[in-house]
Amino acid sequence: MMTEEQILEAQKKWGEGIINIGRVFLEKGDYKAAAEHHINTFYNYQEGKVLFKPTLASIKQFRLDFEAALSYFVGGNDEFPEDHGFAIKPWTDVRWENIGTTIIGDTGLAMGNYYFTPHDGSDVVKVEYSFGYTRDSNGDLKIILHDSHVPFSGA
Repeated sequence: MMTEEQILEAQKKWGEGIINIGRVFLEKGDYKAAAEHHINTFYNYQEGKVLFKPTLASIKQFRLDFEAALSYFVGGNDEFPEDHGFAIKPWTDVRWENIGTTIIGDTGLAMGNYYFTPHDGSDVVKVEYSFGYTRDSNGDLKIILHDSHVPFSGA
């Protein structure tokens, strides 16, 4: 059975992975390979459907396959011209603020805010999220739902 502690650990590692992609980018390394590793480690594209609605996507806002997710994180895909590489901004910290988790059998859901600290020293970015997790055939926690948004600022 999945536990809340396992979800919290998966979130922490996901944030570390985002930071790593940006670090590799700054070091002029193979940041695309780092992003591919991140997606393969944390998302369940290899074994099933992933419902991914990234924060900064509005034209093609849903990323249902690996290549679409990769484009969001590192940019450079002509099919997604709005993608500038979320993970290569880059970020120096990702802080999670879970509002709650729910576990139903082998599926876990978490919702809250996460805060991204930009490398350039500009203001921390607050983002709302809902994540869904399941276990893959190896028993590893994998994301099957990633839905995030910049908070509503009023009409």
